Amino acid sequence: MKMVIAVVHDHDAQDLMDALNKAGFKATKMASTGGFLREGNTTFMVGTDAEHVEELIEIIKENCKSRKKTIAPMSPVANSLDSYYSFPMEVQIGGATVFILNVEQFLKI
Repeated sequence: MKMVIAVVHDHDAQDLMDALNKAGFKATKMASTGGFLREGNTTFMVGTDAEHVEELIEIIKENCKSRKKTIAPMSPVANSLDSYYSFPMEVQIGGATVFILNVEQFLKI
C-alpha cells in the first residue's frame, strides 16, 4: 500500500477533489500555507494500492496546472526582511508537489 501526499494550489483543489472522487479515490483534504508567497495551498492525503499510483498521479497532473503570476513588491515594514523584495517578480504557481510513501500498516477504526 502507498500513501500519496499532494500539495496543490488552492485554485486547483476543488477540481482535483472532484476528479479523485469520480475515479473512486478517497482523499483527506487539509488546508496548508506555502512558504515564499504565503498563499493558501491544499494538501491531499490518498491511500491506495501500489498498482493505482500511476492512475492517481495522472489525475493530479490533469487537474493541477502550473502557471505564472506577477507579484507586487512587498514592504519590509509589513513583513520580515527575510522575504523582502523591492520589484515586481514573475513566479511559477500551481502544479503539485507529490510525495509517495510506503505504508507499513493501514487501520480503519
